[in-house]
Amino acid sequence: MLKEFREFINRGNVIDLAVALVIAAAFGKIINSFVEGVIMPPTGLLLGGVDFTSLFYTLDASKGVPASLAEAKAKGVPVVAYGQVINDVIIFLVVAFVVFLVVKAYNRAKSKQAGDAAPTTKDCPRCLTSIPLKATRCSACCADLQAA
Repeated sequence: MLKEFREFINRGNVIDLAVALVIAAAFGKIINSFVEGVIMPPTGLLLGGVDFTSLFYTLDASKGVPASLAEAKAKGVPVVAYGQVINDVIIFLVVAFVVFLVVKAYNRAKSKQAGDAAPTTKDCPRCLTSIPLKATRCSACCADLQAA
């Protein structure tokens, strides 16, 4: 079982996945910082000076109505912190948009590479098997071919 686990870990796609996970965690921190430090302050200012992370709804006012989310947490007042949800949705949308742009750029670069590559094979005129361009005989049907 240890041997199978070692083979599993040593496969290239598992290592690639681990690297991608580490990069994604770091990327998530950058995006979170970008949204909280760059996007949310002007958005809150445009909406009347609202700090989204401090928006909440008090579920039980018997312990008093807290003035801030931090005060509600300190007093143990049950609240719905919907401002953090708004923040997280905006972070998700920014991450999704950036991933979209990266994938779009990757696909564009990949399609350019595929278009630039010269063909290395041709079809046999007799059996339509794919064969190398320099082949003089088809490996499938043994038809004699003229070299390209």
